[in-house]
Amino acid sequence: MPAVSICTEPFVPAAQAMARVYGFPAYQFATMPHPLASLDEAQIQARAHDLMPRVLRILGGES
Repeated sequence: MPAVSICTEPFVPAAQAMARVYGFPAYQFATMPHPLASLDEAQIQARAHDLMPRVLRILGGES
């Protein structure tokens, strides 16, 4: 099943390091601003809406 990993910006270096360690140095993931946990439902929906084009590009095999 196709999937896209999403992480918030402070965790990008860790995500990139993990991708390299597991042998996928060019692994594509989507990033969003931090924090996420303190957002209300409308703010989360807005972030998801903003992130969707990137998710679709990754699923389509584009950078």
